Order: sequence, then structure tokens, then C-alpha cells
Amino acid sequence: NVLLRDLSISEGTLSTSLVHPREVFRPAILEPAASIVLLHNHPSGDPTPSREDVRLTRQLAECARLLDLRINDHVVIGRGRYVSLAERGIL
Repeated sequence: NVLLRDLSISEGTLSTSLVHPREVFRPAILEPAASIVLLHNHPSGDPTPSREDVRLTRQLAECARLLDLRINDHVVIGRGRYVSLAERGIL
């Protein structure tokens, strides 16, 4: 659990971001990393995960299992607060 790299994978608009598992996992595979942490912000300032955040997290977790990678957490940040999807039991 040592940070190898800190990368931005996608930059979205005010209300959405396009994220594809291929782009998320490519750097981890090339590194090669054993695990990753996902992080994104909510421009509204409310870090409460949306349904889409939960759906994407589950999709990425399924892909990670196929690649023998671990997602340690998916953290949503906003206005000095955060929500950990791992702490909420979604991972």
C-alpha cells in the first residue's frame, strides 16, 4: 500500500464525467499495481454518492476482480467533506 502514481483519468463537465474501465485500469496494469484508490469530486459540494457513482463503483469492482486488482476505496469529495464508498460497504 505505497502510492506509486497519482493520475487524473477523466475530466468531466459540471454534471457528468465519462469514465470507462479500460482507461481506469490501463495505468494500474502498466505500473504494475496491486490495488488502486478511486477519487472524484462533486462540484455541487455535496459528496453524497449518486446512483451513478454506486453503479460505476460496482462495475469497476467487477472489472478489477477479473484483472486480479483490488479497489481499496472510491472516495467522493466536496467542500472539505468526503464519503468513502468502502466505509459504506459498497466495495
